Amino acid sequence: MIDWEKSFAAIYRAKTDSLKPVKYLDDTTFDDLVGIENQKQQIIENTTRFLKGLPSNNVLLWGARGTGKSSIIKALLNKYKNKDLRVIEISRDDLDELVYISDAIREEPYKFIIFCDDLSFEGTEKAYKGLKPILEGSIEAPASNIKIYATSNRRHIVAEYQGDNEGTKVSNNGEIHYSDSVEEKISLSDRFGLSIGFYNGTQQDYLKVINNYFKDYKGDINELHKKALQFAQSRSSKSPRTAKQFYNSFIQSK
Repeated sequence: MIDWEKSFAAIYRAKTDSLKPVKYLDDTTFDDLVGIENQKQQIIENTTRFLKGLPSNNVLLWGARGTGKSSIIKALLNKYKNKDLRVIEISRDDLDELVYISDAIREEPYKFIIFCDDLSFEGTEKAYKGLKPILEGSIEAPASNIKIYATSNRRHIVAEYQGDNEGTKVSNNGEIHYSDSVEEKISLSDRFGLSIGFYNGTQQDYLKVINNYFKDYKGDINELHKKALQFAQSRSSKSPRTAKQFYNSFIQSK
């Protein structure tokens, strides 16, 4: 059993069928996350309501890679870990274990975010069905102290194909009736009451993140920006993740 008073987070390990306490938390804070102010505000407001026992939503963070989706969860834990927030991370391959994890923690005096990173499925996979009873309950109401926060590169989580639209019809009054395949996929993402999009930023956004990492830089800022843009071009990405990678490589070269 985990002592949740001392452990702020845990990771589910399938091989041992157990929760492993996290001893060393990532130290990301909201101040480290630049250019996603609206996203930060939405998730903070929802989590604050959750911690107060007010109506709140399960959250889907979706969008481009490297834009801060996972980092925002780390920052959230660091902000609220002393206000009884706890995080359990689980792999998408272990989602069938969610009901057992829920049973184990639903009577605990803490608020739990069950976090699943990179939640996406191919059209033939059915593992996502393990999410549904936790998101909305079954004959048993969902636990009031548990929310699912997940990240995905896909808005509807499950891969969509052209063939999925076969059977979709438009009635005489213009109402769209989706095919069963599309309905099933949309129904999963719709169970996340709060869906927050993350998008690739502009060059200006990228340089703003660079400036945040190099707040104490004493050299030529224009030359620094030039090198940062060259680094981004080599990776075909101007995401916050690329900015951090540039910072790490630049510091190491000094």
